[in-house]
Order: sequence, then structure tokens, then C-alpha cells
Amino acid sequence: MPRNQFILITGGSRSGKSRLAVRMAKALGRTVIYLATCRVCDNEMRARVRCHRRERPSHWRTIEHPKDVVRQLQQLDGAEAVIFDCLTMYVSELMMRGVSEARMRRRIAQLCEAIRKASCPVIVVTNEVGSSVVPEHPLGRRFRDMAGLANQLAARAADQVVLMVAGIPVRIKGDALDEVTHVLRY
Repeated sequence: MPRNQFILITGGSRSGKSRLAVRMAKALGRTVIYLATCRVCDNEMRARVRCHRRERPSHWRTIEHPKDVVRQLQQLDGAEAVIFDCLTMYVSELMMRGVSEARMRRRIAQLCEAIRKASCPVIVVTNEVGSSVVPEHPLGRRFRDMAGLANQLAARAADQVVLMVAGIPVRIKGDALDEVTHVLRY
């Protein structure tokens, strides 16, 4: 696999996205950086974060809720792989900070550029949020639209795109996917 692969894993809630990302990263090397974009605001989210922490090796370096994800990606030191989990929470964070749609597009484009220039493979996890019910509240619709746009920008920039469906990876883009998904064969 090329040194700086950009792998995007998308799918619905509890589809196995993060689990696949962890397995891929384990197959890529021992020195992994986990960029967790989630802001822990309540007990339910705390429980989810604990669950994710248990699924990854304790020797991995975890950076939780980085303020400047692009700078973090530009300063990778000796990592053999990076997991960025997740793009959807990053979009949510930008929205909560009041970032305009135009600025958000630029931020996502800068993020994708930093991933493309990374010195190791970067696995980005994101959620498919537009395949469900139309949100009742305007903020929910704006979030759905912005997350969908971010996913499109990331998928366009990615070397490989995987859609997780009920724990099964489905190749959407890229030819070398078997190199990293072989760890999931039953």
C-alpha cells in the first residue's frame, strides 16, 4: 500500500465503521495515532467513548478533541497509520462554533489536502446521515446537508471509499481495498 493512502469509511450508525478502521490500522502497523473529534458532553456519549477506547490498543496515541485537526495531521511523528474518527463529529463541532457553510467547505478541503499529504495512511470514519428521515428542525437539516457535503468532498479526495452495511464492507471506490480489508475475512 502506498505510504499516504486516504481511506474513507462511511455507513450508518452501528454499522461497524470504527471497528473496521481499528482493524485496518492494526494491519498497517503498531504505531497508530487516533484523532478523536468527539466532544464528550453527556453520560451517553461518555459510554460510547469508553466503548471505542476498549476496542483499540492501549499503546496507540490518542488525541481527543483536537482544536486544529489539520495541524495535528501535519505534525505526525513516526505514525504508521492514523484514524480520524469522525468527520461527522468534526462537522458538528464546526457548526456549533458558528462556522459558515463557505468556511466549512474550505476547512473540509484543507483537511482533505492535509490527509493527502500525510506521511502515512489515514483512515477517516464518517456517518451517512442523509439516508434517513428528514430532520424536523432546521438545524438538523443544515447538519445533514453539511455532513453530506463533507462526505462528498472527502470521498472525492479519498483513494478508497468503503461503505459499511450491517458489519460488511462494500467497496465503493479504489482497487487495492483487499490489501487492508483482508483482516475481516471470516
